Amino acid sequence: MIRLFTALEIPDEIAERLVRLQRGIEGARWIEQEDFHITLRFIGDIPEDVADDVDAALAEIPFTPFELELEGVGAFGGTKPHAVWAGVKMTEPLKLLQQRHESAIRRAGLPPETRNYAPHVTLARLRGREADEVYRYIEANNLFASPRFEVTRAVLFSSRASTGGGPYVVERTYPDETFGEED
Repeated sequence: MIRLFTALEIPDEIAERLVRLQRGIEGARWIEQEDFHITLRFIGDIPEDVADDVDAALAEIPFTPFELELEGVGAFGGTKPHAVWAGVKMTEPLKLLQQRHESAIRRAGLPPETRNYAPHVTLARLRGREADEVYRYIEANNLFASPRFEVTRAVLFSSRASTGGGPYVVERTYPDETFGEED
């Protein structure tokens, strides 16, 4: 079994801006800078042969570079917040790519994602934090915005079956950057 998800990477210069947001919530488990990403589709724990089918389906998706930008911060969990995040400004290319990843995963025989897609970069995982403390953090950082950055590939990552999942390992990239290289 392998735990997989597809995502977009965050360039170093944008990740450095995100790191500056990682303060102000006591006891938060801040995500490591190298693990920042924008999930396209969480796949979960699957057998290796199904992972091969997922890879084959993802490899068929056409990819054209596009630009994204981050804006705002928020939290998941309502009155019992469990994560804080930086928002991703939705664009048509991002929406289309995410839909194509969802379709590819279904073609590989896996069930559909039941949650609505909400693009974000997780900044921290929380346990037992008061909602008021998290709301104050959001209020203090809600004007966050990044410059636009170019997305040049999607990535199939593996992760550990643990809280937070990192460190993440790049299993494949789309487009495949090894195409045409000699062995």
